[in-house]
Amino acid sequence: MEKQPVQLKEVRELANRFTPVEIETCITQQLQDGINECKMGGPTDHVINELSKAEFVRTRMEAGLTLTDAMRELAKKIRNVQSGFTD
Repeated sequence: MEKQPVQLKEVRELANRFTPVEIETCITQQLQDGINECKMGGPTDHVINELSKAEFVRTRMEAGLTLTDAMRELAKKIRNVQSGFTD
């Protein structure tokens, strides 16, 4: 099975446009209705993945990190998951 590339531009745009609460609402809408106010279209698993990444980034930004640093933290977490949680 081939890995899908992380769409960093999309995550960045979502994190800049919506608050964590708004993103969580969109995740719920996507799960319940198959559509959401944050991002239209695409398979639900892809939409949920991108919204979850954006929510992580936005939460870190609201905790005081810059967008760049929050994106770096996201990338580090993704690498950890892909490598089986080895440091």
